[in-house]
Amino acid sequence: MHKQDIEIVINAKGEVTYEMKGVKGGNCIAETEFLQQALGGDSAVVEQQKTAEFYEQSEGYVSTWAGEAKDE
Repeated sequence: MHKQDIEIVINAKGEVTYEMKGVKGGNCIAETEFLQQALGGDSAVVEQQKTAEFYEQSEGYVSTWAGEAKDE
C-alpha cells in the first residue's frame, strides 16, 4: 500500500489550503470530500487546483483496447 497524506495549512487570516498526496487520478477529490464539507462545503471553496497526480492514471486500473476498428 502506498503512503497517502493530506497536507493542511492555515494562514494568519484563517484561510485553509490542503493538498492530497499519494493518490493518483480523480480519487483525491473523493478522499478529501469529508474535509471540504467540514470547512464549509462547496460555497466555501475559493480556488481548486489539480496537481500532476490528478492527471496520472489511477493505480489498479488499466484501460486497453485491442481490436479492429469498424468501418461505418
